[in-house]
Amino acid sequence: MEESRGGSRRVLLSSRAGLAHGKGMQSTRREFIATVPLLVAGSVSIAPSATAAPEVAPTARRSPLKLGLVTYNLAKDWDIATILKNCTEARFDGVELRTSHAHRVEVSLSADERAEVKRRFADSPVQLMGLGSAFDYHTPDQSKLRADIVATQDYILLAQDVGATGVKVRPNGLPKDVPVEKTLEQIGRSLRELGRFAADHGQQIRLEVHGPGTSLVPHIGTIMDVADHPAVGVCWNSNQTDLEGSGFDNNFERLRAKIFSVHMRDLYLEEYPFRTLLNRLVASGFHGYTMAEIPESADPVRVMRYFRGLWLAYQGLL
Repeated sequence: MEESRGGSRRVLLSSRAGLAHGKGMQSTRREFIATVPLLVAGSVSIAPSATAAPEVAPTARRSPLKLGLVTYNLAKDWDIATILKNCTEARFDGVELRTSHAHRVEVSLSADERAEVKRRFADSPVQLMGLGSAFDYHTPDQSKLRADIVATQDYILLAQDVGATGVKVRPNGLPKDVPVEKTLEQIGRSLRELGRFAADHGQQIRLEVHGPGTSLVPHIGTIMDVADHPAVGVCWNSNQTDLEGSGFDNNFERLRAKIFSVHMRDLYLEEYPFRTLLNRLVASGFHGYTMAEIPESADPVRVMRYFRGLWLAYQGLL
């Protein structure tokens, strides 16, 4: 580098000397301009990095996916203030509030209390992306089925009032002595009714891939076919059963167009293809929430930061 600087000075001095000798230091504008290439040529090697474009860190690229937290189970004992604080610190975009947890966002809230929940999330960087219910529609008891549908409608109204965008529901098994096809059709018809109600209130119904038997992707696909409503979709649940039958790729493709949200277990688990899942979601144009549904921890924010780091790394963003 010192040699380059010396060479640059020699070029500059010789240029000035030539001007002084030939013109008595009375250089014209044209002659000065003629010396510019010499000056530039002599100075290029002084600091080659000075004009180079700054290197962009890989983390400058943003994921098209959103990262969220399900309060089950890591945050089950957190109030709303703690949820907002921890999600903000860990740079999580949103949260799904599971029913019966310490946040106390339930249908028993008054109109003023609902408005206050909505305001607190609106004033934070954390989105209330949804409410997680435990309603299911597989029961052969028709009176219970009707009660669950009505209760879900109340929950949809709650979601609207607190500023959420949808309600998570689930099947929870296949009743004995009832043909599988009949149960799947009943669940689908119930979801279609709820989809109509949800659409009228600006909400989605997200069916979690859940329950013994009902968590099989072909069965969820049949339920979606029966429901057949744009406000009804799937909460992909990252189950080991996703790998059964025709395999992960075919199972993902079966539900791809109806995936509204995603639940994920601990990303370090090698038994599940989380990297493949995230990249398939990106390739499919999914821009929704991928949610951490992970166990409790004595150091929750640190765990959430590790989760986010793996989430980014699996997408090639770290």
